[in-house]
Amino acid sequence: MTTLYGYFRSSAAYRVRIVLNLKGLTFEQVPVNLVKGEQRSETFRAHNPQGLVPALVTDDGTTLTQSLAICEYLDELHPSPALLPLEPAERARVRALAQLVACEIHPLNNLRVLKYLVQELKLDDEAKLAWYRHWVTGGFDALEAMLSREAGSGNFCHGDTPTLADVCLVPQVFNAERFECDLSAYPRIQRIVANCRALDAFHQASPEEQPDAN
Repeated sequence: MTTLYGYFRSSAAYRVRIVLNLKGLTFEQVPVNLVKGEQRSETFRAHNPQGLVPALVTDDGTTLTQSLAICEYLDELHPSPALLPLEPAERARVRALAQLVACEIHPLNNLRVLKYLVQELKLDDEAKLAWYRHWVTGGFDALEAMLSREAGSGNFCHGDTPTLADVCLVPQVFNAERFECDLSAYPRIQRIVANCRALDAFHQASPEEQPDAN
């Protein structure tokens, strides 16, 4: 059986869970507690030398890392429902929206960065939250503008079915809510996320539904 190594609040693992659910795939979860540092253990580093979640071990024993690479692998192997449109310009748009979240916002706000700010740079909680909210605001400002102005937007980030962009957006909004970011300036983002959360594939992938949730 396909095995997903992840953590219930990891945005990257959350993305992969959504895709596995959208594709209707059965998988086993192995929790890796990031707070306790289990990602740095020799056991987990045998799956991912980078010491990051997620890692996906396929039925034939192949280990895959990096959430976007895993999502596209699953989309290529199980093409329906498609996470990327057929037309090249539309595919590029979806990838741009996804990467705005996954490559521009998320890396600056993930757990290891926030820990470094506190443990090494000695920032207090107020300064840490200011850092977090600064990068979320900058990214969401741009994303809201793209979703509001570009013709490709629909009930979801692109069109009327979920794509890779939605897979990235929903976990990022979950984290923003967790850190009490003010999202009132982003009605289009909020509407799209509500549409996603109404789908069972997104609901079942949510952090509170995971076996390691605490």
